[in-house]
Amino acid sequence: MSKKEFAFPDFHDYPPYFTLQPVDVTKDEQCRSWGNLILSYCKHNKIFSLHVNDSEDTELFSNHKIDRKLSLEAKRYFFNWLIEQGNGTWRDPARNHLLVLWKTIPQWANTILGWAEQYGREESVVTVDEISHGDETSGTELERLDREIIIRAVAILESKGRAKLFRGTSQDDEGVKFFKQQSQSA
Repeated sequence: MSKKEFAFPDFHDYPPYFTLQPVDVTKDEQCRSWGNLILSYCKHNKIFSLHVNDSEDTELFSNHKIDRKLSLEAKRYFFNWLIEQGNGTWRDPARNHLLVLWKTIPQWANTILGWAEQYGREESVVTVDEISHGDETSGTELERLDREIIIRAVAILESKGRAKLFRGTSQDDEGVKFFKQQSQSA
């Protein structure tokens, strides 16, 4: 079964959208359009990281039919907008590498907890790798989920008493124990 090709929105064929607009109202609409495109493209292709300085012009940030590509300034502007919306975070101090969050970290935490409940993983330990590369996550949203997202989501679950991260001597040794929700008794 082959993966369905991504359908770009109409604005991707409109040259002015590849130039950062000077008028605030227009720039706001441009940010929403590019933000939605970046998130849907990354979700479709299971991409969790984007680079501002990527020397390879991907089909996302360029359109060879109209001979246009986003400038580094525009990419950085749209990435910062995504961060402001809660859909990304910088992975490096130089702010060149974006962690893309088509779901917020709390939403990912709920997805991971739902998986643990569905597959009876409560009160047991699984490796971080199993959450993104295990047989039970194949074909799900969790398949190939970025390790950093998992760690951040588990931290939220830890704060709620629903999980505990166990760090080993290497990433291969990292495990997560999920806990059942404690019933509220009077």
